[in-house]
Amino acid sequence: MESFALHSLSSSAFPLSSRASLFRRSRPLVKSPPSIHSFSSLPTLRSPSLLPSKPFISLSHSPKPRKTHFPIQASQSALPQTTLAPPPAQPLQGAKPIPFIISIAIGIVVRFFVPKPVQVTPQAWQLLAIFLSTIAGLVLSPLPVGAWAFLGLTTSVVTGTLSFPTAFSAFTNEVIWLIVISFFFARGFVKTGLGDRIATYFVKWLGKSTLGLSYGLTISEALIAPAMPSTTARAGGVFLPIIKSLSLSGGSKPGDPSKRKLGSYLIMSQFQSAGNSSALFLTAAAQNLLCLKLAEELGVIVSSPWVSWFKAASLPAFVCLLATPLVLYKLFPPETKDTPDAPAMATKKLENMGPVTKNEFIMVCTMLLAVSLWVFGDALGLASVVTAMIGLSVLLLLGVLDWDDCLSEKSAWDTLAWFSVLVGMAGQLTNLGIVNWMSSSVAKTLQSYSLSWPAAFGVLQAAYFFIHYLFASQTGHVGALYSAFLAMNLAAGVPGVLAALALAYNTNLFGALTHYSSGQAAVYYGAGYVDLPDVFKVGFIMALVNAVIWAIVGSFWWKFLGLY
Repeated sequence: MESFALHSLSSSAFPLSSRASLFRRSRPLVKSPPSIHSFSSLPTLRSPSLLPSKPFISLSHSPKPRKTHFPIQASQSALPQTTLAPPPAQPLQGAKPIPFIISIAIGIVVRFFVPKPVQVTPQAWQLLAIFLSTIAGLVLSPLPVGAWAFLGLTTSVVTGTLSFPTAFSAFTNEVIWLIVISFFFARGFVKTGLGDRIATYFVKWLGKSTLGLSYGLTISEALIAPAMPSTTARAGGVFLPIIKSLSLSGGSKPGDPSKRKLGSYLIMSQFQSAGNSSALFLTAAAQNLLCLKLAEELGVIVSSPWVSWFKAASLPAFVCLLATPLVLYKLFPPETKDTPDAPAMATKKLENMGPVTKNEFIMVCTMLLAVSLWVFGDALGLASVVTAMIGLSVLLLLGVLDWDDCLSEKSAWDTLAWFSVLVGMAGQLTNLGIVNWMSSSVAKTLQSYSLSWPAAFGVLQAAYFFIHYLFASQTGHVGALYSAFLAMNLAAGVPGVLAALALAYNTNLFGALTHYSSGQAAVYYGAGYVDLPDVFKVGFIMALVNAVIWAIVGSFWWKFLGLY
C-alpha cells in the first residue's frame, strides 16, 4: 500500500523534472503536515481500504527513524461524510404463499370434497385433481412454469397415481422434441444474422406501422402454410426468429418491460393468427388429415378433400386473418405504433450489412432442405421431428451452431420440462377414462333437452372447443374426442360433412387457447415476450371472436356451398 501511495505521489503531484531529485535529498522534503489540497488527484485515498493502517510514509533516507510522521487526513469540508444506506430487503425465496395455497387448495377440493363419479376410478380422479392443481399453478405462478410442472409430476409419482416410466413417457414425444429443435433453428437465424436481414426487409416493405408488420407476417404464414404442414415448424423455424429480430431491433427485449413496445404484440398476433392459417388448408397441419381419416371410419366421406376443405374454410378464415391483428391492436396494443422513418432506415441498414455471408447461405439452404422434407416427408417416410434433427445436425457439422449454443438456449430445455409434464398428464387422463366420461356426460345432457340439430351442433362444437383446456396436444385431442363428438353430432341429426369439417376447423382454432394447447403455443410463449395471464386472457377473448366470426360468416357461407 505504501508503494501505491509513493507511485501515485510521484506520478501526479510532481513534474517529471523533479522526480530524480526527489530521491537524492538527505533531508525530509516535508517538515509540516501536507495539505490535502496537494493530493486532489488522489480521490480514492478517502476509501478506508486505501488508507494506510500505519503512518503513511517518510521520504527521508536518514538512518535515524523519525518519531513523528504525518498521515494524510481529509477535513470534513474537503471530503463530506458518506451516509451508508441500509441494506435492501431480501426478496422472498421459494414459492409465493398465496398463489401456492390457492393452487394446492383447488386440487385438494376436487380430490377430497367433490364427489367422485361412479364411472371414474379413484386413480383417474386423483390424477384429475393433480392436473387441475398443476394448471392452476401455471396460471397463478407460485413458482416458475418448469418448476411448478415438475412439482406436479413429482406429486403424481409420490402418491402412486402414476408410475415413474408412465409419468416420464411424454419426454420422448416427437412433437415436444420438434419444439425443442425449433428453438435451436431460431438461434441459428439470430446468430448468423439471417433473421435480422429478413426482418429488415419486412421493415423496408411494411415498416411504416406495427400493424402493417403484423399483417405482413400473418399473410406470409397463410401463403406458406399449405407447403409446410406443421404449425410448430412454422412458428419456431420461420416466424419466431423474424419477430425476435424485429423486436430486438426496435428495443423490445424478452423478459423486460420493453417487451410491450413491439415484441408482445407481434408474438400474440402471430400466435392467434396461426390457427386460422392452419384451418385454411388441408395440408397446413398434420391433425387435419387425421380428422378426415377418422371421419371416414364413421362413414363421412369428403369428396375432393383438398378443394372441399379450402372452399368451406376460405371465407371465415380470411375474415379472421384480417380481423385478428386489428382486434389485438386494440385489445393488446403495442407501445410503438408508428415508425414512419423505418423504411429509409431499413434500406440504409441493408446497404451496411453487405452481401449474404457464408453462414447465412448455409442457414438458408438448411431451412430449404427442412421445408422440402416437411412437405414430402410422408412420401419419403420421414417424420417432421426427424427432418428437424437432420437440419440441426447440418448446422452443427458446418459450424453454424455449436453445442454451447444449444446448451445456452434455456427456453428450449424449460419447454421440454413443463410441456412434457402436461402432455403426459393429459394423455393419462384419456387413458384412465376421464375424457370419455366427460364426453358421455355431455351427450346425455343434450339428449335430455331434445335440442334441434343446429342447437346441438353449436353446443357440441363449443364443448369440443373448450374441453381443450384439459389437453396439451391437438393431435391427442383429435385422437381422444374427435370420433366421439362426431358421433354425437351425427346422432343429433347434424349433416355429416358439416360436422366433420367444423370439428376439424375447431381443432386448429383451439391451438391458441393456452400456452400448452399446441406446439406453436409453447414456442411463442417460450420466447419470453408474453406473460402467462395475458396468454389465458387473450386466448379466451380471441376464442370468442373466432367463434362469432366462424358462426356468422360460416353459416351463410356453408349454406351457400350446400353443406346443409
